[in-house]
Amino acid sequence: MINYSTENFTQRVKEITGGKGVPVVYDSVGKSTWEGSLDCLQPRGTMVSFGNASGAVPPVNIGILAQKGSLFLTRPTLIHYTASRADLESTAKSLFDVVASGKVKIEISGTYKLADAAQSHRDLEGRKTTGSVILVP
Repeated sequence: MINYSTENFTQRVKEITGGKGVPVVYDSVGKSTWEGSLDCLQPRGTMVSFGNASGAVPPVNIGILAQKGSLFLTRPTLIHYTASRADLESTAKSLFDVVASGKVKIEISGTYKLADAAQSHRDLEGRKTTGSVILVP
């Protein structure tokens, strides 16, 4: 794990990969890590941008993808992968199977009473949580 707030993640990725970069970056941070995430990719790598924790990525000149190595870019949303009932059931089954196998562990970082839902949202927005947060009656 590389904490982008405390070290130069692009430089660290290059060190770890012997300068090659990685085939895929999954970026949920957005504005603060956009450029660095692209720089972590190897030629023909894929950038998966799925969040804006630090703000929206500014408009992109798609020519940058060619300059940085014929990169691919996608901005997926769950609704397009689960639009039909069959896709939803298949996706849910795959998820529950991998969780049940123990290969993926779900970290619960906080439990809030339903009456404290507003505070849970403030904590999420303030990046005070990691993993899942649960609301209980």
